[in-house]
Amino acid sequence: MNCSISERIWDAKYRFVRDSKNAETDIGETWSRVARAVASAEASPDRWQVEYGSILSDFLFLPGGRVLAGAGTDKQVTLFNCFVSGPLLDSVESIFDSLKETAMTMQQGGGIGLDFSALRPSGAPAVRTGSVASGPLPFMQIWDSLCETLLITSARRGAMMGTLRCDHPDIAAFIDSKREYDALRNFNLSVLITDDFMQAVADDSEWQLVHPADNGPPGDGQIYERLPARALWQRIMRAAHETAEPGMLFIDKINRRNNLYYCEHIGATNPCGEVPLPPYGACNLGSINLAALVQAPFRRDAGLDQRRLRETVKVAVRFLDDVIDVSRFPLDQQALQARSTRRIGLGVTGLADALAMLGYHYDSDAAREIAARTMEVIRDTAYAASISLAREKGTFSYFDKDRYLDAPFIHRLPEHLRDGISENGIRNSHLLAIAPAGTISLLAGNISSGIEPIYALQADRAVRGNDLRVQHLEVRDYAYGLWLRHENHPHERPEVFVTAEQLPAKAQLQMQECLQPFVDSAISKTVNLPAEATLDDVEEVFSFAYSAGLKGCTVFRNGTRSGQVLRARDDSHCCHADREAD
Repeated sequence: MNCSISERIWDAKYRFVRDSKNAETDIGETWSRVARAVASAEASPDRWQVEYGSILSDFLFLPGGRVLAGAGTDKQVTLFNCFVSGPLLDSVESIFDSLKETAMTMQQGGGIGLDFSALRPSGAPAVRTGSVASGPLPFMQIWDSLCETLLITSARRGAMMGTLRCDHPDIAAFIDSKREYDALRNFNLSVLITDDFMQAVADDSEWQLVHPADNGPPGDGQIYERLPARALWQRIMRAAHETAEPGMLFIDKINRRNNLYYCEHIGATNPCGEVPLPPYGACNLGSINLAALVQAPFRRDAGLDQRRLRETVKVAVRFLDDVIDVSRFPLDQQALQARSTRRIGLGVTGLADALAMLGYHYDSDAAREIAARTMEVIRDTAYAASISLAREKGTFSYFDKDRYLDAPFIHRLPEHLRDGISENGIRNSHLLAIAPAGTISLLAGNISSGIEPIYALQADRAVRGNDLRVQHLEVRDYAYGLWLRHENHPHERPEVFVTAEQLPAKAQLQMQECLQPFVDSAISKTVNLPAEATLDDVEEVFSFAYSAGLKGCTVFRNGTRSGQVLRARDDSHCCHADREAD
């Protein structure tokens, strides 16, 4: 069963076919192509081709899908999954320049985030022309149509994230925009939530909608409306409950905790929310497959191979750093940003499967402890590897030792790492992000994706192939399939095989909470709720996410969307085949 989905994903998404007589015959050839292409950035490419091949061939390390599909081919594509647009300013010239840049980015396979907060609200006067502004929403529809059009020529749509500040005068229309059938279907939407807004909600005080956004000197913005903060909060809750959007990005926390707080201001993220980025920011992703590191699964002596974990992280950091040098970029500004910060996003996938194979229930203190310890090892190993790379190859060009060491995340590093940064610098401004890793997790045998719980033990999966047709394939969770092959009594299923719908929302957030301190970017997380979940349940999720110090959160109540990519017998999932994340 899983072999079929793995082969189908490889053939549809990652297999390189030059022509009918020149095509990769198996995934081993794909690994070789990718390892060879990425290692070409090294002074000793033969050595590193072997090293890269060793972590790829056993599915220990899963690079982002753009790397797998594009590295070593003659395609004019980027190897980066994640971008944020350049500044979207309040003029027709800026808007359509940005639209062009978005088209160029998506044409090469990159997803993109856009902050529409600078655009004047609907009905505001346009002084130069004597007309009135249409507001952000009609322009977002143009972007949505662009993304829909580009699918015609590609099996993978470049997904988008659209953000708007919580004090923008059109925020209500933004919040409710997904209520219309099929509206903005190529966007994920998130409200940029400020600390002041959360305080106003807590105090039940008045909230002002202003433009331009009042994030400069007090009084700079024109006040368009005053309303109770809780009324706006409840509007977000109702929309999220009924349509699964918008999500929330706690933007003040994101900016305060940014390692490059001293030279960046962030207003958007990549489409799945795990990489907050400045204008023209870019990041390439990769995931450590924790399920592949479990020794003696389902036995009393089961354990995670710590030696292989550290070795894999070291090589993966170098791999992702080399991707920066071998990748094309749709825009020169993106190349400059990527090479000036050398951001990478190393994360994990298969966490829930690994926990089950180790004998831990996802919602247990023991599971959270081992997950946190593992992420701490990954953090420390990744930072040590980047310090070593800086000593060998040099630091990223925006590195300012004193200010970088003053960043909150860097403050929390062990003393030996801070001393290493002080002495040698560091190669990459950011190293860690936990992505959904949906498609690459399918490639690895349908392991659980990212840090999400097992979605379903068996499910129907929608996959769009190169012929643009969607096929529905039956899939089985990797760990569950492994257990079935090892046990004689499958009807006595262990309690560790708990699925997302069986878990309380708090358990899902607590897992994210215990990992976020070891992640310098962010974590993509959708809290799955049962169909009968109430507005109070949704409010509890978002309130907990903020109080727990998370950088963002999205909820999905079962049955709120159609066209889903994953359907578990009698339920549904929020995404569809064209918005599936790598």
